[in-house]
Amino acid sequence: MAFDNMKNPREDGFIMPGEFEHHQGCMMVWPVRPGSWPFKARAAQKVFAEVAKIIARSETVYMLTDRAHFDQARSMLPGQVQIIEIETDDAWARDTGPTFVINDAGELRGVDWRFNAWGGEADGLYDHWERDDQVASAFCRKLKIECYDAHPFVLEGGAIHSDGEGTVLVTEACLLSEGRNPNLTRQEIEEQLGMWLGARKIIWLPHGIWQDETNEHVDNVCAFVRPGEVVLAWTDDESDPQYRYSRSCLEVLESQTDARGRQLLIHRLPVPKVPVCVTAEDLPGYVYEEGEEERREGERLAASYVNFYIANDSIVVPQFGDEHDQGAVELLGKLFPERNVEPVYARDILLGGGNIHCITQQIPDSCRKRYGAVQEGV
Repeated sequence: MAFDNMKNPREDGFIMPGEFEHHQGCMMVWPVRPGSWPFKARAAQKVFAEVAKIIARSETVYMLTDRAHFDQARSMLPGQVQIIEIETDDAWARDTGPTFVINDAGELRGVDWRFNAWGGEADGLYDHWERDDQVASAFCRKLKIECYDAHPFVLEGGAIHSDGEGTVLVTEACLLSEGRNPNLTRQEIEEQLGMWLGARKIIWLPHGIWQDETNEHVDNVCAFVRPGEVVLAWTDDESDPQYRYSRSCLEVLESQTDARGRQLLIHRLPVPKVPVCVTAEDLPGYVYEEGEEERREGERLAASYVNFYIANDSIVVPQFGDEHDQGAVELLGKLFPERNVEPVYARDILLGGGNIHCITQQIPDSCRKRYGAVQEGV
């Protein structure tokens, strides 16, 4: 719902909080699309249910589903998960759900971006995304949350990461891609982000994760763990294409300050040692629509431990059966000592094109002052 007295978040005094701040809930979408989730999404649904169960311990989980799969979702999810009937094209809640903004008066509002399947006619991943484009507004109506309409500006939630104090991370590869907002200059895109997110400083990283089909979303390569402190996907293997990508991001992060003028503390979080790839056994499970991007045997997937979700009591981190799995758990445990690290084997999510952060969208607790200690990393 939108109201006539709403202008835009910046003018109305709203800002996108950090994900590490307290949440009142989390939005997810039940996976069923046959071109994304092989073998009728059976394996993916089990992992979605596992992720939802962990998050539901400390915040309300809202699972969106269509009518045909309502009973299936209900049978596989914990009773405390609230199921909402909303039609979607796919299950990427981070990108189709609203981005939430808050103010110091304790109000919460959503921002509804234009969604075009990560590139529209230029390089989108499927041809019809009309239902996905209406998810954000529909969800806000269901929960009676006021919502800003940011159309026609194209953006996905995975393309932005906020420190809650006016600094937003993005990648050039994504936001300057031909399929997003080709008629806008870099400066004009910054102005849009400032208006809709309350951002005062945009840090432009050159790249994301190599072969990330979202045009390299930032949430797969770099994330704030608290103001002034980030994790960066990393590899020491100079023969890996990711090395050049991560090195270029590191150089930018080391040369930049945040909106408050602080130098960033950067923690290197290794990517899996062995690339995660599509196998011949995976391929028969996909059923594609005309115009939908198809998987190939041996295709390297954009596996990254940075694609974790920060719940109120836990860090839900993807695992890949790789020797770097445990190191990711240990580093995140040190960075988030007030939370439990919950490792989840997530290859079945990755086969769809994203990971744990991509299938979740936090709904912040608008009472920020109560959680100042978490915001400051105390």
